[in-house]
Amino acid sequence: MLIVMRTDAAASDIERVLNTIHSMGYTGHELAGSTRVAIAVTGNDGAIDPAHFENLPGVAKTIRVTQPYKLASRNGSNIRPAVKVGTSEIGGGSFAMIAGPCAIEEREQVMAAAEAVSRSGAAFFRGGAFKPRTSPYAFQGLGLDGLKLLAEVRDRYGLNIITEAMDEHGVDAVIKYADCIQIGARNMQNFSLLKYVGASDKPVLLKRGLSATLEEFLLAAEYVMSVGNAKVILCERGIRTFGNHARNTLDLSIVPAVQRVSHLPIIVDPSHGTGHNYMVTPLARAAAAVGADGLIVEVHPHPERALCDGAQALTTDQFLDLARQLTTLLRALGPDAVAASTSSMSEQ
Repeated sequence: MLIVMRTDAAASDIERVLNTIHSMGYTGHELAGSTRVAIAVTGNDGAIDPAHFENLPGVAKTIRVTQPYKLASRNGSNIRPAVKVGTSEIGGGSFAMIAGPCAIEEREQVMAAAEAVSRSGAAFFRGGAFKPRTSPYAFQGLGLDGLKLLAEVRDRYGLNIITEAMDEHGVDAVIKYADCIQIGARNMQNFSLLKYVGASDKPVLLKRGLSATLEEFLLAAEYVMSVGNAKVILCERGIRTFGNHARNTLDLSIVPAVQRVSHLPIIVDPSHGTGHNYMVTPLARAAAAVGADGLIVEVHPHPERALCDGAQALTTDQFLDLARQLTTLLRALGPDAVAASTSSMSEQ
């Protein structure tokens, strides 16, 4: 069940609803929107009589939840709140650009990429300190030293840091040095890891699994949210199909599909979604046109020397050109897109 509070509901009204839920032996999850609060109820085996809540002060209405993902569900509400990541937001009408190298390799590389990302007007920097690789002999990342370089990027350029954690030890380290925990595609159904990040107060960027359905994707988000962390951002990064013209098949259809049933923001990764540099810019434009809440793009000052995924990385000049194109595109899409583009990216 979802209990939607009135716009003028007081904090005491919300607390009264939460106490009522607790007295029934269930758990209440407060979901703050831009204009009102909704409270999701979990832990019930069957339907709950809405009469328990409808007459409480501050309650506007109750909504029965039929989807298996209760906290991630939109449930007929128009509320799609933003997720605060560091000093900026993802979702809520803004278009977020997240960019940086696949892996943190050394200081010169990461600072050159960060300078370009900052110059574009983007607010978020990505880079892997811990790298899950198919081969155990491939570059695995710099670990703690990589996280320290990312923290230096934040201090020097004011960019908010998003980086992947592969296990609980990595989560603890990322919490200390970064602004958002990325959970990679291979770990989308690592349920113990999802619950571990759910117990933290850091935002979580959750990538879609290699073959995950929409329901499986949202249920993975539900694992994070069920422990108490509602700050989840979804990421489409391509799925395995029979196509062999790209590393993966970038499924842009999932963007409007997610937005129809979930309040969570969803961004797109055209770098991992294709594996090819020449595909990244056109599919980044397509992702913006289809209504994604942002992009996560790989940028490297010298892709030919990259230790990880150089074939899909944009050069810094290519990335700056993409940023200019997106500003123009978002303006052309309409007034809401104009506000979104200028809130996160400066015109070049």
